[in-house]
Amino acid sequence: MFPVGFVRFATAIEFEWTFVFSPRPRYIRAHSMEDLRYPVGRLQRPETLSDAQRRAAIDVIAAAPSNMRAAVRGLDDAQLDTPYRPEGWTVRQVVHHVPDSHLNAYIRFKWALTEDCPSIKAYDEAAWAKLEDSRTTPVETSLTMLEMLHDRWVRLLRSLSAADYSKKLIHPENGPMTLDGLLATYEWHSRHHAAHVVDLRRRSGWG
Repeated sequence: MFPVGFVRFATAIEFEWTFVFSPRPRYIRAHSMEDLRYPVGRLQRPETLSDAQRRAAIDVIAAAPSNMRAAVRGLDDAQLDTPYRPEGWTVRQVVHHVPDSHLNAYIRFKWALTEDCPSIKAYDEAAWAKLEDSRTTPVETSLTMLEMLHDRWVRLLRSLSAADYSKKLIHPENGPMTLDGLLATYEWHSRHHAAHVVDLRRRSGWG
């Protein structure tokens, strides 16, 4: 069962699990660690999108704040501090990671729109997740931050033309990327992390 208010993903998420409950969940057997890491599948990043694909991607990004809020609704601190998979981030770290990532994305869009194929800087997301604010801040802070950020970001995304989406930036790891490719990345990212939380709730019997 998905949390109340959650917009169900278009991609079905099915797992084969044996799960034993304890005060801190203990994982007995997973059908595949791949399922845990990539519950909506690995990123497929096209370089170009159709107008309809862009609209659909933007709609997913627009829904991301409400989906994440619904995914964590009703969880207590012990549940928020539970890793979503063995050796993975806690739910709290996942929630704080999403606005960290999407704030970088928002700035990357603005760079590409206002400069000629700029080179951008990557960031160490694993190191960021270990910082005190990512480990202990109440999730409401980042849920509100995500709502405010996406209000600005979605307004920008919906204002852009097909020509704008063909503009490029240089990523230090991925090389040249179009804004279509970046849009596809964060459409996937918006689903990816909310699914981590939703699937943990289901495996844990948290409702």
